[in-house]
Amino acid sequence: MALFLPTYSCKKLTDVTLNMLRSMKAEAVFLDVDNTLAFHGSQEPFEGVVEWTQMVRQDGISIIIMSNNLKSRVEPFAKKFDLPYVCFAQKPFPLGLPYARKKLVRKSPDKIVVIGDQVYTDILGANLHGMQSVLLEPAAVEGSASFHFRRWLEKPVRRKLHRLAQKATGDQAGQ
Repeated sequence: MALFLPTYSCKKLTDVTLNMLRSMKAEAVFLDVDNTLAFHGSQEPFEGVVEWTQMVRQDGISIIIMSNNLKSRVEPFAKKFDLPYVCFAQKPFPLGLPYARKKLVRKSPDKIVVIGDQVYTDILGANLHGMQSVLLEPAAVEGSASFHFRRWLEKPVRRKLHRLAQKATGDQAGQ
C-alpha cells in the first residue's frame, strides 16, 4: 500500500502551501493537467491556479507541466502558464518523469514533488522514481468507463488517507 500513498493529500492545488512545499524541501514541482489545473477536457484553468504557479516560481521552485495527454491538450496550458511541459509522459512508467528531471530541472528526485489527482499514475509514478507527491481530490467525475474503474481502484487508498487524516486530527485534539 505504501507505494500508492502520497506524501500529502489536499483537496485542490491552491490548498498546497509554500510552507508545505518548503517542508518537503521542494526545488521542482511536476503538475498534472486534468483535475489539477482544469476540469478534464477543459482549456480553462481553475480559479487561482495561474497565480499559484506564479507564487511558487517566485519562491524559487521550478514548475513543469507533466501530463499523459497529447501535445494538443498540454501545450495550451504551458502557454497560458508560461511553463515548460512534457506531454505523453506515460506516468507511472519510466519515461516522462526521469526525462523531465534530467533534461529540464536537473534536480535530485527527492527534491521534486509530483502533484496530481490519480493514484496509479501521479502518485505511483512519483514513488517509483523516488519523488514526493501530493494527491488532489478529483474536481469532477469523469464520464468514461476506464476512469470509473480507476477511481474504483483508488478507493482503498483514499479511505486509508482519510483514516490517517482523522487519526492525526484526533491526536492533535488530544494534546
